[in-house]
Formats: sequence, C-alpha cells, structure tokens
Amino acid sequence: MIQALSPITTTDLARNLATLGIDLIRKAGCEYGDIRICTYRNQNLTAQDRSLSQLCDNVSSGFGVRVLLKGAWGFAASPYKTPEEVERMVALAVEIAKGSRLSQQTQVRLAPVEAYRDSYITPIEIDPFTIPITEKADLLLRINNQLLSYSDRGIKKAYSFLRFTREDKIFASTVDSLIEQTIYRSYPGLGCTAVANGDAQSRSYERPPLNIGYEHIQPPDLLNQVERVAEEAIEKVHAPKGPSGIRSTLILKPSHLHLTIHESVGHPTELDRVYGYESNFAGTSFATTDKLGKLQYAAPWVNFKCDRTQSGGRSTLGYDDEGVPAQDWYVVKDGILVDYLTDRETAYRLGNASSNGCAYADSWSSVPMVRIPNLGLEPGAEGGSHSATLAEMIAETEEGILIDGRGSFSIDQQRRNFQFGGDAFWKVEKGKVVGMLKDVTYHSMSTDFWNSVDAIGVASEQEQCGTHMCGKGEPIQIAQMTHACVPVRVRNIQIGGA
Repeated sequence: MIQALSPITTTDLARNLATLGIDLIRKAGCEYGDIRICTYRNQNLTAQDRSLSQLCDNVSSGFGVRVLLKGAWGFAASPYKTPEEVERMVALAVEIAKGSRLSQQTQVRLAPVEAYRDSYITPIEIDPFTIPITEKADLLLRINNQLLSYSDRGIKKAYSFLRFTREDKIFASTVDSLIEQTIYRSYPGLGCTAVANGDAQSRSYERPPLNIGYEHIQPPDLLNQVERVAEEAIEKVHAPKGPSGIRSTLILKPSHLHLTIHESVGHPTELDRVYGYESNFAGTSFATTDKLGKLQYAAPWVNFKCDRTQSGGRSTLGYDDEGVPAQDWYVVKDGILVDYLTDRETAYRLGNASSNGCAYADSWSSVPMVRIPNLGLEPGAEGGSHSATLAEMIAETEEGILIDGRGSFSIDQQRRNFQFGGDAFWKVEKGKVVGMLKDVTYHSMSTDFWNSVDAIGVASEQEQCGTHMCGKGEPIQIAQMTHACVPVRVRNIQIGGA
C-alpha cells in the first residue's frame, strides 16, 4: 500500500532556509552568524467620531542575516525567501563585514550563549485575528456614539482604537540554536475632547498593551468606561489651571508612572546608550559604568526589576533576537544601580558572563539592538514603613496633586533632567481629593526624583502598564514593553515653571 506523504509546510521551508544560511555562514569562515526568518501581521482599527478612520491589516515577511567576521559586523536582509536569495544575502553580509573592518577601532566580541532548540508561543484564549473586522468596527463606533452623546455638555471629538500584532520568528545561529516563536499582542483604548470657554481638554482610557489574545479587549468594560471618561473630560475643561513655580507632593498612579520609569530608568540603563553606541532620541546616559554598584539611583526602599518572563508582559517571550533565554534581574536594588540592559556585545564589554537577553529587532530587515524589556517598580515591602495604599497616600497628604495617565514629556541628552505632564490631575488637600486641575507639569532630575519617593503602593495595586511605541535607533525601530508598577508618593517636586 502506498502512503501519501505529508505536504511540506511553510515552517519546514523556513527551517530549511535557516539551516542553509547557517551552513553558508560557517563556510565563509565567520566566527559567528545568525539568521532570522520572520512574518509580522499588524491589524489596526481606529474610529474618529462616527466613522472608521483607519483600517490597516498588513503582513510583512522576510529574513535577515547577521555575521561577525574578524570582529566586524555585517548584516543583509531580503523579502525573498529562496535558497538563492539566502546565498546572496550571506555573501553580501560577509562583504559588508569586510568593509566595516576598514574603519573599526575595536573588534566586537560576544558573551557566550548556549545552544537552544526550542519553541515558544504566547498563551492566548482567543486569536484576535479570528474575530471579524465588522465586529471590531461595530464596537469602536458604539463607543464613539456613546461618547458623543455628551455633545450637549461639550464633548466634541471622540476616538477609539484596537491594535493587534502577531510575530512569527525562526532564529538559527552558528552556536547550533534553532528557536521558533509566535508572539501575540493586543491593545484597546478610547478618548474624547471637551470644548468650553475657548479651551479644549481631552481625557482617555487605555487598557495596557499586553501580550495576550482578544480576551484582553473586554467590550463590556470598555463601554463601561465611557461615562467616566466623558464626565472627567467635561470637568477638566472647566477646571482651574494647576499651580506653577512651586514645589509640591505628587501622588502618581501606575497609568502615569510607567512613562516616568521608561524615560528616567529604562533608557538610561540601556548599555549601548551608556557606551555611546546609541545617541538618537534623547542621547546617551548619565548612568555610566563607573557608577555601577555605587550610584544611589533611588531611595533605599525603591527596587526596579526586569522580567521578560512575566505573564502578559509586552516584551515577554521565550528568547531574544540573539537566542538568549528570557530572564529576570534587578537594575536598581535597594536604591543602588546594580546592572544594565545588555545584549551579547555590551555584556562582554562590561565583563558579564552572559547577556541578560535584551536584543530585539522590530523587523526581519532590522539589526537587533538593546531594547528595554519589561522593567517594573516592585511594590512596597509588606508592612514596611514606606508601604501604603493609594488611599493611605492621599489621606496622609496635606497638600499635593494626584496624576493619572500619560501626557507631554521631555528629557535631556543624558537622561538627567526631565519634564512630564499627564492626562488628568486632581488637587489633594488635607487628606482628600477636592477637584480636578488642568495643564499641570512637573520637573526634576532623574536621581533626585527617585530619591524623593517616600511611599510605595502595595502588591494588590500593581498594574501592568506600558508602551507599544518606543522609538530608538537610526533608522528608527519601534519596540514595546511593560512597566508593571504601583502608585507612589514623591515629595518636594517642582511644579510648572521655576
């Protein structure tokens, strides 16, 4: 009896191309090389007022080859996944590496990594790409219609969005790794603008972008947020402006604090930025390696920990784009700078035994670079003298400002001096929230700010907030990460202008 053979799948072809690429890299005499064969699907829906303003569902697919030849990098990429093109890209990457050596002052060396043959897929309950576009669009238009039902009270603009991503990657390297990964991401949000008395103010609600399926969308909850968001936008446009030129106490919710963590802790501890390999998008870093183990980055009760294994984290995966397994580690422990975010190259230069797995490329056509992983502020110690719930922080504050959500921000070229706004502000007086404010900003130095934290929220108030749009590099690459955190109270911070 003749048995029919199973057809060769797309995955089988990709594995064969990966194997071919690694064989060719070895034959070229390179001390190291890798190949990433990737397919990215991105689906974005945005509704403005009563119409669907954006519907984007695209797929990008190709491969990138990276080689290290006599201490110099070479990289080449192509959208054509054929054996002939793999051979051509390996040859081109080798030629680029030879050219790179002409101006290179120091040879690149890499921290070791073990060989892994493994696979990883984001745990999901509902594949977001199986939900009909019409169902998603109807949800957004329903949200906007409800927001605009407040038009007689000043709501003049409404928006809502849904964003979904799937990344399929096959990674192979000359250390004999072969790793397959599928990453899912989901992200919903909504907002509106109120107009009154010659002013316009907005209010938004976003469920944090996470690596999770369509179960993250929760349509009933999104619809339940509409009334609160609209009412707060209306109150905000009629609110008095915040103070300026004073120092005050800030109470920051996780929805706001995650961006402050991102800019003043995440980017300054990227080791390529510290070494000056990277200086686009707000420069290098003040947290230089001579300060490692010495710098009082924050108050002794403040701890920042990276964790690429946390459930749902936006940068959670099995392995980074150099085949280094996901892991967790402290960057700031008991207030002291104790480590950095590294790839294999920067880890070797620092003298570390291995990379902590922060290499990421946003496309098959991009070179992996150090990216912020999931970097979070640990909750206050149970029963600790500086631990408090959000309600306790407010009750213990004589005068201050409560801030929720993201707003404007800027930071200098060494990540020292910063300014942040927010999405919503409330005045705190004699232990109570007494009304909204608008147009509030605060200013500080990174280490001054984190050393001024006098209360940290408890574990039950932790939220997995984060960003889906972190730009770095030239040409720009976009990455995403979670900054799980709790509310904090920070004393004696400059508000508004000096």
